[in-house]
Order: sequence, then structure tokens, then C-alpha cells
Amino acid sequence: MDKHHLTSVDIDRIIEMAWEDRTPFEAIEIQFGLLNKEVIELMRSQLTSSSFRRWRKRTTGRTTKHKELSNLDKGRFKSSLQRMITNNKISKR
Repeated sequence: MDKHHLTSVDIDRIIEMAWEDRTPFEAIEIQFGLLNKEVIELMRSQLTSSSFRRWRKRTTGRTTKHKELSNLDKGRFKSSLQRMITNNKISKR
């Protein structure tokens, strides 16, 4: 998805995903087609300067934000009550 064709809903979701500790940048890339540096540019343009600095400080070096540094895939907890997500739609159990 071209970053120039993002809707305001898409931008809000990207910002939400970027703030989440356990959502790697690769998940944003898969879903929205934005590379790590493009997420940073989007966050810089959408957040206030103090919020952007706080976000960068929080995410820089955080292993859970970078899939290749993370070991969350192995042994990651998933509640049996959690719904399966397929193609961005919540499926019924």
C-alpha cells in the first residue's frame, strides 16, 4: 500500500501498532507496506515533537519491535479465548 493512499483510519491503526510493545515493525510492513523508516517518518509527521521523542526512546533497541531480535514466536502465550484473525477479519469460533 502506497503511503500516499493511506486513509485516516489506516494512519490511526499504524500509530496504534507502532506504540504497542509486542507488535513488530514487520507486522506493520506486512499489513500496510511501510518499511521501518517510513513508519518513523509517519510517526514524526503525525505526533507532536515531544510524543515522537518519547516513542523513539521507547522503541529504539526494543527487541520486541524487531522480529529478527525477538524470541517471542517460540513459546508465545495465546489465550484459548482469543479469536483467530484471518485476513484482518475476526472469525467466529
